[in-house]
Amino acid sequence: MNQIEVFEEIDAPPEVVWDVLLEFESYPEWNPFVRAIEGEPTEGERLRVQIDPPNSRGMTFKPEVIAVEENRRLVWLGRLVVPFAFDGYHEFHLEPIEDGESSEARRTRLLHRETFRGALVPLLFDQKSLEAGFASMNAAVKKRAEARVEATK
Repeated sequence: MNQIEVFEEIDAPPEVVWDVLLEFESYPEWNPFVRAIEGEPTEGERLRVQIDPPNSRGMTFKPEVIAVEENRRLVWLGRLVVPFAFDGYHEFHLEPIEDGESSEARRTRLLHRETFRGALVPLLFDQKSLEAGFASMNAAVKKRAEARVEATK
């Protein structure tokens, strides 16, 4: 098992970050890592996801959405051909950060994680490239969400 975890603190409430994450149609405009997602973020649905990791080959895969908790969590499971050959369990977790002044969170901690399992992981897993991709996407989510908050002030 191999795992990548990249965190980002964002000066925007979880609802705003969630909206940015789920606006799949706009990904080509701003997302440097996940270049496109087609489909609905609904449990049991299949998405079509195109990634472009830095200094690595891009790929398209069709994961199944396995968990959706509004403003909190989106999870999918992708497989290469057959189960346990190369499985990727991909998660976005949004954790509210309360500032102590009010009960409403004005900030969010974004966790972007993927856990890889399977016989082909040692051959296909490029940790450095994927970590860089996750970090670039998190930074882009942060920039987009914070711009939305700033625009409403």
